[in-house]
Amino acid sequence: MTSPDGAGVPHSHDHLMLCWENVGVSPSRTSSDHGEPQPASAHVHEATLADVDQLTEVHTQARTAYYTAAGGLDPADPPLSSPEAYAERRAAWANAVTSPKLFTVAAVLDGRIVGCAAMGPALAGHVDPAHVGQLYQIHVLPDCWGRGIGGLLHDAFVTYLHRTGRSGGVLEAWERNARAQRFYAARGWRADGHSRPGPATTRYLYYQLHR
Repeated sequence: MTSPDGAGVPHSHDHLMLCWENVGVSPSRTSSDHGEPQPASAHVHEATLADVDQLTEVHTQARTAYYTAAGGLDPADPPLSSPEAYAERRAAWANAVTSPKLFTVAAVLDGRIVGCAAMGPALAGHVDPAHVGQLYQIHVLPDCWGRGIGGLLHDAFVTYLHRTGRSGGVLEAWERNARAQRFYAARGWRADGHSRPGPATTRYLYYQLHR
């Protein structure tokens, strides 16, 4: 939900984390600030290789929206628009859905995938992956923002923490993505004072959730 980009295991996982710019809720992820309604017909399932093309498209549309509309970046930037970047995102999602170390979900509404999230052991260096899970990515199609999809994906992450016996979560949110930050704050996430470099001299901020 922090609309970042990232996920994978070592090599690929690093790409997802860096390419996805963090995990949180993009405007898409932020798709619904605090009071997003529950979509009547939406459901979440574990993603498979058959979903990879749709996951990549959701990711691409969501990140382009939050980086350009909210963040002021140029939509023609190669990381946003180039075929090479698209292929890298697709490879990262394929890795995420097949890796035994990661858990990836897709949100389906009216027969199409409209949101996705990837999660697994924490990669952030300042937390213990044995006890902390990381929400690498949350994305929702821009035309579905505000319909409760982000909340469903976030619930899947909380369930993942319970299922794996982890006591907390960590994620990154782009500092210009105020909507994502509101989304997380409404669900109990708090900035932990750590950050890493982002595009155009900005930074990605780390947030933690304790349960």
